[in-house]
Amino acid sequence: MILIRVAFIFTCTIVGFAQSQDRPNILFLFADDWGRYASIYGDNTPGGINDVVQTPTFDRIAKEGVLFKNNHVSAPSCTPCRSALLTGQHFWRTGTGSILLGATYPTELPSFPTLLRDAGYHIGYTYKVWGPGSPSNSPFIRSEAYGKAGSKFNQFSQNTSKSMAAGATMEEAKEELFDEVRTNFRAFLSDQGERQPFCYWFGPTNVHRKWTKGSGKALWGIDPDELKGKMPPFLPDVHEVRQDLADYFGEIKAWDEAIALIIEELEATGQLENTLIAISGDHGAPGFPYGKCNLYDFGTGVPLAIAGPGVNGSRVVDDLTSLTDIAPTFLAAAGLEIPEVMTGQSLWPILKSERSGLIDENRTRVFTGRERHVDNARADFKPYPQRCLRTHDFALIINFRPDRWPMGDPYRLGSGETTPSTEELEGNTRVTLPDEDAGPTKAWLVTARKQDAWKDHFEWVYGQRPRLELYDLKRDPHESTNVANDPEYAAVLTKMEAELMAELEATHDPRLVNDGEFYETSPMSDPAPTKLPRNRGKGKSGQK
Repeated sequence: MILIRVAFIFTCTIVGFAQSQDRPNILFLFADDWGRYASIYGDNTPGGINDVVQTPTFDRIAKEGVLFKNNHVSAPSCTPCRSALLTGQHFWRTGTGSILLGATYPTELPSFPTLLRDAGYHIGYTYKVWGPGSPSNSPFIRSEAYGKAGSKFNQFSQNTSKSMAAGATMEEAKEELFDEVRTNFRAFLSDQGERQPFCYWFGPTNVHRKWTKGSGKALWGIDPDELKGKMPPFLPDVHEVRQDLADYFGEIKAWDEAIALIIEELEATGQLENTLIAISGDHGAPGFPYGKCNLYDFGTGVPLAIAGPGVNGSRVVDDLTSLTDIAPTFLAAAGLEIPEVMTGQSLWPILKSERSGLIDENRTRVFTGRERHVDNARADFKPYPQRCLRTHDFALIINFRPDRWPMGDPYRLGSGETTPSTEELEGNTRVTLPDEDAGPTKAWLVTARKQDAWKDHFEWVYGQRPRLELYDLKRDPHESTNVANDPEYAAVLTKMEAELMAELEATHDPRLVNDGEFYETSPMSDPAPTKLPRNRGKGKSGQK
């Protein structure tokens, strides 16, 4: 497959195209809970868990376009991540969209789908766009949902196993789900007006837990033992955890097969050459230490590949980028002005460059954060507020309430209490440490927590954390050793803390107002404050 490139002409924040038929289509392929795990990342940095992942479709688009090695979410939780992505802003600038529990979409803020719709684009989605449940209050409206063929793909391994148990072959069981993907996308294309550009969001949730144990090997031939010796230090290198990770990779493989079908359908219509394709995910692995709901790279790092008209491809980029950059990038592609309120920055200077490696001298940092996730994560319904400044060399995390448990209260894990069963730990997120999804890895660690070999590990990944965490990413890429109290790093710590706090102040983070009242007032008790924080302009520094 060859993507034919069309030159872009820039004027300030506007990309000039001819009228609607020449504006590019926008295909956004966005997987729930898919962190930065793809075989092409293993090719670029061999020796880790990406050596085992199988993503030929993502790899192909990355090779034809631009692969981003250091892309991050604004928040490692689905609703705040998506509110930031849709609006092109730091997650803390999106009102109740900056939390999962009790969130509503901030309709007063500009978002790329509504702006594209207003500009004449045919827009639509399949599966998930906004937060948990119905996306009825998202920028996409119900009439723009294309899912009549069903939503079985969202439980890929479960439904494949059911069909096989009923007598279908493995290939027949898979094909039934892949046909659902094709049919839904064909329905979207059938509603496209003549010479009308489109924006389509494909957002399945199969990569989100839970999936069928053993399905990675059974359905895709991913051998857990191939991960032995490749696991990062925060993941126990034991069979149960390796198998859990292999099953996760199996769902990623299913996702990769699905997006291949969408691209094939697009090619069959003759529209591929004029389609900008962007592929990513909304945060790190669910149900694993350091992953989802954590500000470490394993939690906030996500894949990103962009290819299509105007993109100077076959390049790998090291610049620090954010999913908040997606909205301004899409708007610029459509020839629309980028709202001043967006803190994200268009990626087009990078996409048009002829260089690889570090390209934009201003993209030296990225900001991430977190507030509230599961409703009963803590008995008092309080959040776990964190903010992070990440550069190429260091990551600084501020834990604003270090007296709280980062992954939620350790319910039923105290002395004399009955530990939840393995069945409960694998199936019920809320049974203990609720901010980490239920699954075999969590179950294994909780069960092994009293063993001499794993006591310290359990405390490391689930225990309370100090106010400041600083990691030297050159010496310690897995963020295993906190050097915040090391005199050697005193100057770095002081500089980064000041820079992070300056960004939060400049962009009006509610966490800094009235001791965080906006977030500290729980939606489960008294209604949380509903007034948006002051939100005009990018502030002093913006995203980069």
